[in-house]
Amino acid sequence: MTDTKNPPTTATVSIPVKQTPRPLRLLENYALPLLTVLVYIFFSFFPLSAAAFPTINNLNVILGSQAVIALIAIAALFPLISGYFDFSLGANAVMSQVMTAGLMSLYGLPLWLSIVISMILGTLVGVVNGFFVTKLEMSPFVTTLGMSMLLAGLMTWFTGGKTFVSGIDPSLIKFGSTRLLGIPLVFYITLLVAAVAWYFFTHTPFGRSLYAIGSNATAAKLVGLPVSKNVWWSFIVAGFIAGGAGVLQLARVGSATASDGGTLLFPALAAVFLGATAIRPGFFNVVGTIVGAIFVSVSVSGLALSGASGWASNVFNGLALLAAVALSTYLGRSKRRG
Repeated sequence: MTDTKNPPTTATVSIPVKQTPRPLRLLENYALPLLTVLVYIFFSFFPLSAAAFPTINNLNVILGSQAVIALIAIAALFPLISGYFDFSLGANAVMSQVMTAGLMSLYGLPLWLSIVISMILGTLVGVVNGFFVTKLEMSPFVTTLGMSMLLAGLMTWFTGGKTFVSGIDPSLIKFGSTRLLGIPLVFYITLLVAAVAWYFFTHTPFGRSLYAIGSNATAAKLVGLPVSKNVWWSFIVAGFIAGGAGVLQLARVGSATASDGGTLLFPALAAVFLGATAIRPGFFNVVGTIVGAIFVSVSVSGLALSGASGWASNVFNGLALLAAVALSTYLGRSKRRG
């Protein structure tokens, strides 16, 4: 007989959750920034690089050369956070660089109009990529890789295999070589874009929705998020930022020639995946991406000044990308299990 005065109760079992010690958690979050500082100190005192590495001129080269790559890395974050790759970003930036130079050199268009047209074209590339991926449900890997090859071929046709050097507005080149407090002005532009992207991802519903889509697109759709629309917009924003990166690259080097953009894309991807091991380990994030870009640039610069051959930078970028993908994947799975 059941005792109505003292009904049975359900026992609640408390399962202890293992917490990572705070010092270990801090080390995990900030290991990459610490490693960057240690690498910089090492090459500053390494006999083969000590004379040229710790100088203002070399710092200008490190930050200036990495400004464009970091900008492309920020662009790559938008589709990556939502779970998609965009392998056309490097070629998109090269297209913007070539078109900006070509419109001034061949057709005499003013600087502002050349920049506007080039960035519109870069944005349109993102529109097309997003359409193919979300509406036609094509593989993002195949789609964006094919777009990269298409853009490289079109730019080779547009340039006729030549390099645009003359006819470029001198004010753009002057801007690319200007320094503020010893740091290239183009790097401040990258930091400004990074700050906007950080706010977007962490403080806006749309930015947070991209994390939700990347984590579980089916669950995001069930709770009412417009998955296809938001993913499409992530490709559009990425294309727009890549277009701006191409203009900055033209400002830095003062010339433009057709290429597949691989020299811009792969270091950027290495920075993105390295960034996923820092600050918020296991998650793509803006601050970690900037740190990753600087780490790559510092390491490659140190190797070059130490007398390493030209192939060393490609080997380092490849190894960094492989290690970063493996580590960020492991950390991401660990966080999700937690």
